[in-house]
Amino acid sequence: MANFLDDNADLQYYLGQGIDWDTLASLAETGYRQQEGFRNATEAKAFYREVTSAVGAFAATEVAPYTAEIDRQGVTFKEGEAVFPPRLAAIFAKAAELDLFGLTLPRELGGTNAPMLLYFINGELLARADVSVMSHYGFHGGIAMAMLALSIFEGSTEIDREHGRVVRTRWSAEMGEIASGRAWGSMDITEPDAGSDMAALRTKGVQDDSGGWSVSGQKIFITSGHGKYHFVIARTAGSRNGNGSHGNGESGSGDVSTIDGAGSGGLKDLSMFLVRAYRDEPDGRRTRLVSIDRLEEKLGHHASVTAALTFDKAPAELVGKPGEGFRQMLALMNHARLGVGFESIGVCEAAFRMARSYAAERRSMGRTIDRHELIADYLDEMEIDIIGLRALAMYAAFHEEVGQRLEWFGRHPNPHASGGNGSNGRRNGSTDSASEARSHKAKARRVLPLLKYMAAEKAVEMARRCLQIHGGNGYMREFGAEKLLRDALVLPIYEGTSQIQSLMATKDTLGAILKAPQEFVKQFAQARFRSLTARDELDRRVARLQCLALGAEQHVIRQLATAKVKSTDEKYLTRWRKAFKHWDPRRDFSFALLHAERLTRLLTDVEISRVLLSQAHRDPERRPLLERYLSRAEPRARFLHDEITSTGVSLLGRLAENREGTAAQG
Repeated sequence: MANFLDDNADLQYYLGQGIDWDTLASLAETGYRQQEGFRNATEAKAFYREVTSAVGAFAATEVAPYTAEIDRQGVTFKEGEAVFPPRLAAIFAKAAELDLFGLTLPRELGGTNAPMLLYFINGELLARADVSVMSHYGFHGGIAMAMLALSIFEGSTEIDREHGRVVRTRWSAEMGEIASGRAWGSMDITEPDAGSDMAALRTKGVQDDSGGWSVSGQKIFITSGHGKYHFVIARTAGSRNGNGSHGNGESGSGDVSTIDGAGSGGLKDLSMFLVRAYRDEPDGRRTRLVSIDRLEEKLGHHASVTAALTFDKAPAELVGKPGEGFRQMLALMNHARLGVGFESIGVCEAAFRMARSYAAERRSMGRTIDRHELIADYLDEMEIDIIGLRALAMYAAFHEEVGQRLEWFGRHPNPHASGGNGSNGRRNGSTDSASEARSHKAKARRVLPLLKYMAAEKAVEMARRCLQIHGGNGYMREFGAEKLLRDALVLPIYEGTSQIQSLMATKDTLGAILKAPQEFVKQFAQARFRSLTARDELDRRVARLQCLALGAEQHVIRQLATAKVKSTDEKYLTRWRKAFKHWDPRRDFSFALLHAERLTRLLTDVEISRVLLSQAHRDPERRPLLERYLSRAEPRARFLHDEITSTGVSLLGRLAENREGTAAQG
């Protein structure tokens, strides 16, 4: 029987020694102290492998064969409700039978207590089968975990930290309903005149005299917006608490508003609400509290609902305190962007395998086209890029989850564990859990925008290449390549566009230099030293790659400093932070904005190479993969470094002249 896990050696590596499952299992099982849980890491890992194998078989045999059918039938809109076609409904009924929707919820809340990383791996497998099925799947367990996360942030969840159990939580009944597959939800942010600019949101949350809340406004482009439970961002005027005291202190990396010049005052009035979109009556009728205006007709993702919604004084529950909505949203977006990263890798995998299979059968000029050098090069690049992206995704997901579990439940190490053997590091028994949580989350924060950016962009690139390898057949619906491209095109758009991801990565990278310039100088010197003296050739090559990125960062900082202090002498590097004490983000950050995507691509190659290098040190069989990746990354990095350091000044000059001319006319 076909199985999308069994035919993927790289994915099997991560279910084996490629991830520190001992640490994840120990944290999930609170040191194996839960009476109904696993007794040791061996039991836990066997279960994780069993679940993933079941999902791999499910994706290969019960989803993939019907992708053309569900794409063609789509979801219909009848009498104000979204209606799944029979095949799609059967797929999700089977997923409920497999208990996939409550996979990561604690057992006491109706789940099976698996790590979130397992959920993301399952997402890749399902996305390889059909990306719109994966997208909707993500809003079952994902919204349930959002409920738990938000209730922990606001303090309405009581946790027995000794045994790592949830004693009580605000939405336990709702989580159970989602885990059973009877309900799901959505995250409602986008509005007709406010996409990425959250400061322009107009939906309002209003409190009545008795203290109750209601939400009024319109939301658009809401994935799985036909669900029951909606987390809605709405404006609450007169917020008394600013950004509040709860929320995730590490989440500021998403605040791109400070880059593009949007005012922060509008963000301080945003609050998070849970809104129930409908109520099912005892007689079987449904009373809608939030109306579905329409289902969008999309280029792709036909089996995934994208809805426009109207809230007209819909009863709502405030989450946390007024004014905390933006920070709460950022905390949830970490998981959303991880999900899109794995989803994109699934699309890449589907495109690569479809292209390879076709090329191995299609003959031209006396041989199959996979034997032609140009096509062979295409396929080789696709394969190694997927391996690199998956390495980055696993690294990001591991550190985000370990950091979150340490933050939520405290530290419960397994006294019998060996300390793990994954590329993600080992845990020091004397390390304070709060400090350790911050360290893990900082690592995840650094690479999350890189993952979301590059995985989404590569999904489009590989789907396009798959179609091209099919030639004229790729343009025909019969072969499925055109569907992959249609489905892939949204990935660089939703859950934060590629451009926003690049701005986030650039802001964090340059901000770290301005915060600690001496550390940057030290890091650059160390990289140069390793590039010349490291014994291992792969260590030297990765260090040289890092030097290219650091050199590009230094050039960007110098250009920004020039606009402020009219000097680029390196001896002033330690004083540059003072130069940016008072600045106009739109004007003074322009050179960084211009090169943000180039810098993001360069940084991504560096981070992937570092993760693969760590794997190669531990598992020698991974060395050839790093060699293959570097052979692609090194020329890319040299080109990007050259673009960053030699282009853009004249364009920015012309833009400045245009701005000055417009101002003079005004």
